[in-house]
Amino acid sequence: MNGELRGAVAFRQVRKSFGAFTAIHDLNLEIRPGELVTLLGPSGCGKTTTLRMLAGLESPTDGEIHIGGQDVTRLPANRRDVSMVFQSYALFPHMSVRQNVAYGLEAGGIRPREALGLADDGLELVGLSGMGERLPSELSGGQQQRVAVARALVLEPQVLLLDEPLSNLDARLRRRVRTEIRDLQKRLGFTAVYVTHDQEEALAVSDRIVVMQDGRIAQQGTPRELYEAPKSEFIADFIGEANILDCNVEAVSDGIATIAVGDLRERLPARGAVPGPAKLAVRANAIRLAKGEGPLTGTVQSSAYLGDHMEYEVETGDARLFVIAHEEDRALMRGDRVSLEFRPRGLALIS
Repeated sequence: MNGELRGAVAFRQVRKSFGAFTAIHDLNLEIRPGELVTLLGPSGCGKTTTLRMLAGLESPTDGEIHIGGQDVTRLPANRRDVSMVFQSYALFPHMSVRQNVAYGLEAGGIRPREALGLADDGLELVGLSGMGERLPSELSGGQQQRVAVARALVLEPQVLLLDEPLSNLDARLRRRVRTEIRDLQKRLGFTAVYVTHDQEEALAVSDRIVVMQDGRIAQQGTPRELYEAPKSEFIADFIGEANILDCNVEAVSDGIATIAVGDLRERLPARGAVPGPAKLAVRANAIRLAKGEGPLTGTVQSSAYLGDHMEYEVETGDARLFVIAHEEDRALMRGDRVSLEFRPRGLALIS
């Protein structure tokens, strides 16, 4: 195997069918060595099936899968040089933490004493030194998750696969553990494929996000590219929750479009748009509200105080907008008439 390709992954025209149902349609995807790529999408989009095919737990109906430059399409899971961290962690409750981490090494033929030494190294890697003799039940959920990662990493796989690894944790712990996973991945430089349906999680950990819809790649790119330049209404709404408005492209010049939403006008990147009707994605935090009338006027339908910000629903006549406001000293109330302005950075024309 070429050392430069270690950790590289390629799906080439991969299709997966279950009877008459096609779960994955002609998937072509390249993952670079040392990259953390997240497969993101709603339930049933094909992300978990894709991960299971990479792990060798499902076989593609057509196409090829390569790891490290080698065709592994027909290789069993135990010969693929990948390790998987499952949603449930799958720790043995009767074994110590140290024994759990050493289990895969011993199953691979390493002598018990050497395997336990490597397990200690793995626990140190994930910040659990000194906890090796505890049982999994004596650890917090976040610590158990790190044990599962250590057990996978000590096998020194080409690719680490993470299947909804944070779904069993509460919101605060999810934020902390996702940071730990990302820091560990960047420090060690291993390739990782991460599956989640949580767009905030995907934005936080990924080098690249692959958004899947109905068994196909809807769009892929860096977190910033997907958030700021969605290609479709589906992407705009799934990544970061956008308001989708009808607008009119009045003119396009040098790649900049002049658009109108009612009597409100904005200039923003055209992204291939031509004069005529179009759709505009507007992020919830890109809307400024002020009491009174303006080029675009609406009525507050609901307001909610969430500590560091207010959330509003505003009816404009043609649309009902979700708005997040951070800077207001005085909350708006239901029934207030408000003018709306847009921050250009939170706007994107979509096809």
